[in-house]
Amino acid sequence: MADKSDKKSIMQTNVAQLLKSPIGSIRTLKVDSALSYDDNQFPVKGEITLMRTHRSILAQGTSTTEIKMICSRCLKPFNNKIHFNVQEEYFPTIDIITGEKMSLPEEDGSFTIDEQHVLDLTEAIRQYIVMALPMKPLCKTNCAGLCSTCGKDLNGGKCDCREKRIDPRWAELLKLKKRSKDNDKS
Repeated sequence: MADKSDKKSIMQTNVAQLLKSPIGSIRTLKVDSALSYDDNQFPVKGEITLMRTHRSILAQGTSTTEIKMICSRCLKPFNNKIHFNVQEEYFPTIDIITGEKMSLPEEDGSFTIDEQHVLDLTEAIRQYIVMALPMKPLCKTNCAGLCSTCGKDLNGGKCDCREKRIDPRWAELLKLKKRSKDNDKS
């Protein structure tokens, strides 16, 4: 059985040989690791293809994770399976042949390959997970939520509250409507 440190290393890989390879060379990584975020561990599984380009290594692939979330309607915890695509370019900081420092692109947020030629997917995958998180997580698409009056979970059935609660700001109009109906009857 692998310990957590073994699992974490799967998101980091030495790409020295790939950097020496011709443009278009490919290497495929199986990702089966745990990622830490907000004091939680998330299992990440997927496949990432690393391709040598003229100036970098392009990482592309698909992955999934399962995150424990709270439903925004009924407030119950549930496991949410999230699928996401990864596509990032990693730039070497050291020339693999000469050992000299390389200039990095001026683009903000560029990912780099460190001085030991290790490409670390951890931060890119974390960012893709955060972007894939739903703004209003739901335990199921037709979640009925909680009653706004008594707080009962409406997924288990209706509550005993009045069906239609009248907004007090409209009460005077309701009285006018009722008087109008009474006048029509007479």
